[in-house]
Amino acid sequence: MALFSWAVEMSGTTHNPHAIKAIALMCGAGLCFALLDTTVKHLGITSTIPIAEIIWIRFAIHALLTILVLAPAGLPKMLTSRKPIQQWLRSGFMLSATFCNFLAVNHLRLDQTATIFFLTPLMIAALAGPLLNEWVGWRRLLAICTGFLGIVIVMRPGFGWIHWAALFSLGATLSYALYSVTTRYLAAHDTAAVTQFYTPLAGVVLTAPVAFSDWVWPADMWTWCLLVWLGVIGSFGHWILIQSHRFAPAPVLAPFIYVNLVWMTTLGFLVFGDIPDIATLTGGGVVVGAGLYLLYRERRLAKP
Repeated sequence: MALFSWAVEMSGTTHNPHAIKAIALMCGAGLCFALLDTTVKHLGITSTIPIAEIIWIRFAIHALLTILVLAPAGLPKMLTSRKPIQQWLRSGFMLSATFCNFLAVNHLRLDQTATIFFLTPLMIAALAGPLLNEWVGWRRLLAICTGFLGIVIVMRPGFGWIHWAALFSLGATLSYALYSVTTRYLAAHDTAAVTQFYTPLAGVVLTAPVAFSDWVWPADMWTWCLLVWLGVIGSFGHWILIQSHRFAPAPVLAPFIYVNLVWMTTLGFLVFGDIPDIATLTGGGVVVGAGLYLLYRERRLAKP
C-alpha cells in the first residue's frame, strides 16, 4: 500500500480530477490482460488446440469487434493511413508479442512472465534513443541496466533453472516495446481509430494459413467459450487502455502497470496453485524499483 500511495503521489493525481478514473481503467486493463494469459495457460493444459489457431481466433474476434465499433466511421476511412507500412509493422510487433507470450505462459508461472514483461518501460526508454532520437541520461541508463539485472535474478542463469520459455518471454517484452515505440511514432500521423483498426490485422492475415492447415476443432462448448473469451477480453482490455489515456497522460498512468503483478500472482495462485519463489520476488522488486525510478526521473525532467 505504501508503494501504491507513493505511485499515486508521484503521478500527480491531485492536480488532475480525472486521474482516479484513468488509473482505475489502467488497472482494469491490466486485469483483462492477466485474465487473457490465465485463459491461454488453461487452454494449453486442458486442450490440444494449436497455438496458431488460438492466436488466429483471438485476433479474428478482436478484428470483428473493432469493425462493429468503428463501422459508423466507415471502413474505407479506417484503412486510410498516412503510414501504412509502419501500421503493418506495428501490427506485426503485436502478433510477435502475442505469439511469444502465449508460448511463455504455457511453460512458466504467470508471476514469472509478468515480472519479465515489466522490462517493457525500460526497453522503451532504451529504444527511444536510436528509433525516436529521444536519448536518456546516465541516471536513466543506470535504471535500465538495473532492471535487466532484476530479470537475471528471476531467470537465475548458471543455477540450473533457466527455462527456454523465458527467452520467449523476453521476446514478447522486446516485441511489445517495439509495438509501443511504433505506436508513439504513428500518433503524429494517424488517428487513434485508424491505428486501433490496424492492430489485429497482421494476426488475422499472417496466422490464417498455419491455423487452418493444422486446425483442430474444439472438443466441447466450454473450449469454444474460452476461445471466444480470449478475443473479447483482449479487445476490451485494449479499448479501456486507450480510454484511460483520454483522462490522463502516460506519465500519470505508467507506474500502475506494475499492479498487473498483483493480478497475475493472484490468478496464478487461485487457478494453478503457483506460489512465487524468492528469486522471482527479489528480481521483481528490482525491476519495479528501477521502473519507478525511471518514471520519477521522467517526471522531474518534465517539470519547468
